[in-house]
Amino acid sequence: MQTMEDLWPVVAFAIGGIGILLGIVFLALFARYFKLWIQAFSSRAKIGPLALVFMSLRKVKPSVIVDTKIMAVQAGLTDIPTQAFEAHYLAGGNVHRVVHALIVAHRARIDLDWDTASAIDLAGRNIISAVETSVDPKVIDCPDPKKSGRPTLDGVAKDGIQLKARARVTVRTNLSQLVGGATEETIIARVGEGIVSAIGSCESHKEVLANPSVIARNVLDRGLDSQTSFSIVSIDIADIDVGENIGARLRVDQAEADMRIAQALAEERRAEAVASEQEMIATTQENQAKVVLAEAEIPLAMADSFQEGNLRAI
Repeated sequence: MQTMEDLWPVVAFAIGGIGILLGIVFLALFARYFKLWIQAFSSRAKIGPLALVFMSLRKVKPSVIVDTKIMAVQAGLTDIPTQAFEAHYLAGGNVHRVVHALIVAHRARIDLDWDTASAIDLAGRNIISAVETSVDPKVIDCPDPKKSGRPTLDGVAKDGIQLKARARVTVRTNLSQLVGGATEETIIARVGEGIVSAIGSCESHKEVLANPSVIARNVLDRGLDSQTSFSIVSIDIADIDVGENIGARLRVDQAEADMRIAQALAEERRAEAVASEQEMIATTQENQAKVVLAEAEIPLAMADSFQEGNLRAI
């Protein structure tokens, strides 16, 4: 019967074999990622060889993490842990795009952290385009003929004159509200509504033509960019033209309507008069018939009286 001392060499040999096998596997994996480790080490990215091996086991592409971490460190973004890069990669995000956006924001001194940038990327928004728009504001046509099919915004001043306006809205991205904030279409709709309302509040169309900036100031004071993904920098009236005299047309339409109502009332009164006349004619004819009937009864009454001796010839 074998004792424990007899089995110990076998156990030690098995353990040693397993250790050698694991060592060979580790060396093979390390040799595979040795170049990446050298790159990370030389650029102070602080990614160890074990981390590279474990990345491959977690189905994370080490080359993506190393490249983006080196980009971030070289740009001065040294406070982002490697685990954050891996977590975003495993969540299906674009790590390279997020790091690129963070570098642009860092160089432009825009307040943007990793959590906000990664959330924007996972939400399906183009984080690079958002940061670029925050650095370099873009101009939106209001209205946009390609989307609304209308070339101008039409408003009517209090004097009844229609004004046709086109505006250009300069906006920059509001990164803090990019996730969940309203989109560009909302900005266009709100600005269009504000311009039409501002024109309608003016006493005369001449006031708007003389100083179109009145409309822009009125619209800006309303805070139309609240709860949206953008901050309105300025609103400029690109063009404004005089349209129809809506007030005069409405007065003409009202006069025509009043005339038709008067004609209808007159026709109603005429019909009533004709009906009353016909009733009087019918009443007259009825009375005439009664007279004729009464006259027809006179001879009969005279005959009866004569027969009864009440009527005698003189």
